[in-house]
Amino acid sequence: MGMRLAARLHLMQEVDLRPGPIGHLAIFFWSLAMVMLAPVDRLVGTAVLCLVVAAIFYPHAFQRILRLRFLVMLALLVLPPLFLIAENGDQLALQIGLRFVVVLTAVDGFTHAVDVVQIAGLLERLGLRGLGFSLGVALNLLPSLQQSSLHAWQSLRMRGGLRQKKWRGLRLLVVTIITNALRRAEEIALAAESRAFSPDTCRPAPLPIKPLDRVLLPAALLCLLATVLLR
Repeated sequence: MGMRLAARLHLMQEVDLRPGPIGHLAIFFWSLAMVMLAPVDRLVGTAVLCLVVAAIFYPHAFQRILRLRFLVMLALLVLPPLFLIAENGDQLALQIGLRFVVVLTAVDGFTHAVDVVQIAGLLERLGLRGLGFSLGVALNLLPSLQQSSLHAWQSLRMRGGLRQKKWRGLRLLVVTIITNALRRAEEIALAAESRAFSPDTCRPAPLPIKPLDRVLLPAALLCLLATVLLR
């Protein structure tokens, strides 16, 4: 008896209960479709269900969306209906707030759970040739763009560019950042061209399909179908 229990526990540890890229994609589109297609009278329950699913698979997403900039954005979306719409303004504000939180949580969870290579592979398999490469270039460009922007800002401050003619200094800073971004993008494009890269001949990276993906995808489709039919 003890050996059988130990064998079952070992088997459960070997089974990966985390979703793969297909499962994360199913959760992402399911959350967006559910919160957008749900009737108004069932929006609160639908949003709570989406947030519970997000809490199960993306528990750290709630910590990231509670940052100040997201809270300010939420306030800018929710407060105008409360003060500008006299009738049912509170209900409209609640709908906007719930949809915003669910969409933001789904986007944050998906982008942090799925690697950029896997996202590029998904896009390539969907027939969007070259978009995966463009996405990789954009994400590769962000760290270098942030570093070059910081260096340009520090250089401008050290040379006193903001003491007089501040607007001119800010315009020069924006031009410098854009120029550095374009130069970096051109370097990546020339490097890809020198290696004979072509969007028409590239092969998408293989996508692993995990056991949980085979459950999440049909469950998401059935739930969406029930939501659409019961509107």
